[in-house]
Amino acid sequence: MPINIPDNLPAFDILASENIFVMSSSRATTQDIRPLKLAILNLMPTKITTETQILRMIGNTPIQIDITLLQTATHESTHIDHRHMDAFYRTWKDIRNQFYDGLIITGAPVENMDFEDVDYWEELKAIMDWSLSHVYSTFHICWGAQAALYHHYGIPKYPLPKKCFGIFPHTVEPSALFDPLVRGFDDIFYVPHSRHSEIRADDIQKVPELNMIAQSKQAGVYLVTAMGGRQVFVTGHSEYDADTLKLEYDRDISQGIPIDVPYNYYQDDDPSKDPVVTWRSHANLLYFNWLNYYVYQGTPFDVDKGNF
Repeated sequence: MPINIPDNLPAFDILASENIFVMSSSRATTQDIRPLKLAILNLMPTKITTETQILRMIGNTPIQIDITLLQTATHESTHIDHRHMDAFYRTWKDIRNQFYDGLIITGAPVENMDFEDVDYWEELKAIMDWSLSHVYSTFHICWGAQAALYHHYGIPKYPLPKKCFGIFPHTVEPSALFDPLVRGFDDIFYVPHSRHSEIRADDIQKVPELNMIAQSKQAGVYLVTAMGGRQVFVTGHSEYDADTLKLEYDRDISQGIPIDVPYNYYQDDDPSKDPVVTWRSHANLLYFNWLNYYVYQGTPFDVDKGNF
């Protein structure tokens, strides 16, 4: 089944050209079916790129999904035409009395700041608190995962001596081999990372409410869950396109910013050659498993009554 998005959202034509089943909002209203209600809080400056990447992931499932795109009210985006934001995005205050089957909170390029110094931190805390009573399962990505682990469980983040940047091998924890979130995963699977800070396994293991699902020897903690899957924390960027790390690398090189060649990304680790995509199948499987097992299979049929 499709994802339901506005007819003129830029992602619509891109995803349709890739044979991802998208349905315009006008057509979706003619179908007698109870779709999942999913909100995406997009904290990235590259709004259109990020929304397209995430919609591509959640569009590869048999579940019909209604999408609400959210922005913060306390931070004004400067890298996007305001007409796009006005046309397609809402704020939390617009929807805070509604209930959702799922919520995705993206990463944000503010890792080198203390959480409390981020200008929308108080608003984000309110949204994260709201998610506990108004969202069945919340999927936190990269800095969004760090922020939620800090806010809900007091898990600190630590600066890295150099950027964690590249495609890293991961393994599922022995205790999580039968967790639905990683059902179908290979013994070793690959994930893109691009971050300047980390959370540490020792801190996670001190909190009994948190479950370590997957790690990497090089990149550290990757997947953590809590509340029986109602909270999912993902430190990497499985949704990244083939050229996302290349664009980041080329940007930093052009600006004279010291940056290593992304690990295990280019053919022969040569940036003059094409990247090799090794993470796409597990990216799709991660989102499929989350939507199927942690959202669709558990959420109440009448989500508007809450009762989570």
